Amino acid sequence: MHSEQKSKIVQAAGLLMLTMVISRLLGYLRDVFIYDKFGQNRITDAYNAAFSVPDFIYMILVGGALSAAFIPVFSSYIAKNQEDEGWQVVSIVFNWVAVLTVIMVGIGYIFTPQLITLLVPGFDAAAMNMAVNLTRIMFLQVVFMSLSGISMGILNSYKIFWAPAVGSVCYNLGIILGGLLLAAPIEKHFPGYGIAGFSVGVVVGAAVNLLVQLPSLKKVGVRYHFSFNLRHPGVQRLMILMLPVLIGLSVTQINLFINQNLASNLPEGIVAALRTAQRIMQVPIGVFAIAIAVAVFPTLTGQYAKGEHAEFLRTTSLGLRAVIFITVPAAVGLAVMREPLIRLMFEFNGGAFLPENTIATAQALLFYCIGLFAYGCVQLLARVFYALQDTKTPVIMGVVSIIVNIVFSLLLIKSLAQGGLALAYSLAGIANLLLLLWMLHRKLGAIDGRRLLRSFLKTLAVSAVMGAIALGISTGWEAVFGIESKLLQVLELLIACGVAAASYFIIAPHLHMEEGELVINMLKKRLGRKKRVTIKHDEGREDTNDKSK
Repeated sequence: MHSEQKSKIVQAAGLLMLTMVISRLLGYLRDVFIYDKFGQNRITDAYNAAFSVPDFIYMILVGGALSAAFIPVFSSYIAKNQEDEGWQVVSIVFNWVAVLTVIMVGIGYIFTPQLITLLVPGFDAAAMNMAVNLTRIMFLQVVFMSLSGISMGILNSYKIFWAPAVGSVCYNLGIILGGLLLAAPIEKHFPGYGIAGFSVGVVVGAAVNLLVQLPSLKKVGVRYHFSFNLRHPGVQRLMILMLPVLIGLSVTQINLFINQNLASNLPEGIVAALRTAQRIMQVPIGVFAIAIAVAVFPTLTGQYAKGEHAEFLRTTSLGLRAVIFITVPAAVGLAVMREPLIRLMFEFNGGAFLPENTIATAQALLFYCIGLFAYGCVQLLARVFYALQDTKTPVIMGVVSIIVNIVFSLLLIKSLAQGGLALAYSLAGIANLLLLLWMLHRKLGAIDGRRLLRSFLKTLAVSAVMGAIALGISTGWEAVFGIESKLLQVLELLIACGVAAASYFIIAPHLHMEEGELVINMLKKRLGRKKRVTIKHDEGREDTNDKSK
């Protein structure tokens, strides 16, 4: 990889990581307000279940299939200086998405009661009715999120990452402000909408997400054409690339629905506990793995299009090792500090989130952590196949892993309850990762497998040391100082995690891992440190990246 390309990836990934950190923090601040006010019970179970159908519509229309195929197709028109033709494709896609969104949202709105009954049959009548009402409110967000998804695809094709990233921050900010303003009553003038206030906030956040991206769209020069021509070569290419992903996403969502269906028959609050634990597990994936994958994706697409196969493999290997370098210690840290973290985040004096809710959520989080690294790597590997314009392989392997998930969910739920559902999810992620690596090896030959394995084992060893340090400090702190106040809980987490993280980043450089340098450079860039770094490749040549430029 050339130094200029590497610098661009570092810059893009660094920006995405910063905004994703802010977005995730706001997301968990949102959850704090919700659980502190309403608790972890059937009310919040209904709120979490209400996301299911709207999210499903968004994912199959734009969020997964279209975004996977759109960037390679539109980027190829830009690279070939055929932007006018590319905007023809964009316009046709926009017109069809608009029509399909209206149709699917309309059908979903009419049949919401039947859909919710299928999703959460274990709910009582009151919880079922609440989930129906909240779902109908959230259907409005699909319109804004679909438009935002198309906008993000356009901007990312032009390698503009900041506007969609800021939009995701505004999305969570909108939910928080909407919920705080609308949930509680205001004297005698406003009765308050309860948990529905946060559902309205979801719609507001989705609208703001779109609005933030519009100025950047204007700058790139939007060229709209009123056309529904499905015979356009670019649109047909999109459809060919989309179809396997669409099928795979549909199966994936069905699998999530099955897990939710099973969880609805467990004690109240478990649906919310699983969703909370999964959100926490997703933080390192969203902040680091997806940031690296999204930043690397245009480079991979360009390298394959230019026939730079050696550089393509090197970029893939480095990206995977960078994801492993950050997600393995994150998983160990979350697993070790799960109860102190959840207690700090959600338990407040007089709040509705109780110690038993912490234990239930922590049990799910422990088992989710087992597959964290795998889901992080899958984010990158899927884009590797998309860059190769092969969308079938991720779908096929994904379907196999989904079957694994369903089988283990049914086997483990009786003995481990929500922990069994989380463990099944992790095992499915690991299966998906191994299958994708195997298929990539069959497709491209050598994929630097030994170096990937060495990187994983080195990272795991250092992470184990880090985890032991964190556990020792946490246990000692609770024995000596206790956890009665929020200040003591904050200090416990800061000291344990701070010392453990410092030990990781002190030990890791001595293992001479290129991926460590890449990740550390990203972090330094975000912290404003300017440094001239040298990264060595397998062949022994060096790329110099001057951070002072």
